[in-house]
Amino acid sequence: MIVDDEALVRTGFTMILNANDDIRVVGTASGIEALDVIKAEKPDVLLLDIRMPQIDGLTLLGIISTLPERPAVAMLTTFDADEYIMTALGSGASGFLLKDTEPEQLGQYVRALAAGGVVLSRRASRTLLDTHPGLGAALDEEAERVSTLTDRERQVLTLVAEGLSNADIGARLYLGAGTVKDHVSAILAKLGVTSRVQAALAAQRAGVLDERRPGR
Repeated sequence: MIVDDEALVRTGFTMILNANDDIRVVGTASGIEALDVIKAEKPDVLLLDIRMPQIDGLTLLGIISTLPERPAVAMLTTFDADEYIMTALGSGASGFLLKDTEPEQLGQYVRALAAGGVVLSRRASRTLLDTHPGLGAALDEEAERVSTLTDRERQVLTLVAEGLSNADIGARLYLGAGTVKDHVSAILAKLGVTSRVQAALAAQRAGVLDERRPGR
């Protein structure tokens, strides 16, 4: 589902996403009426504009987070220097995307969100460092914590960040469900986080996902 106050954005994103055989846009909205559409359609993924005149995206995100069946939410913005990026991620958003995201990437991001993954545009990641000087030291500490993981824990963390469930991780690595659960618990403890989303963000920021890409 797409929530944006600009009709052109809603129409464009709908056309791009519906061109994928495995993705269907079940609804669009431009403001507070989004809540009714979400409750009626129960989308798996919500792309939510962070700045709207009727009601801002952060307010909507707060309301959506209380729903019993809440979708994975990625915030949309035109500005890669949006000052709300940290607030959005801290309020339960699973991603932060720019509206000029390449069409082929948009489908990939939606799939990752639907699978429980976390997405953050590279320009938005750079903005986090540029606009929050104190974050650099925090990320260094985070990367150091990631470096304490065993090779197996790094494998599990990478698959968590890609949105795989414990059962899927077990099948991929030939591990029992209990063993995967133990690994995930150890990862959360070592990283000092309390959720898979936070662990996935840490993996992305520490470059763990880049290690799987050709040439890296």
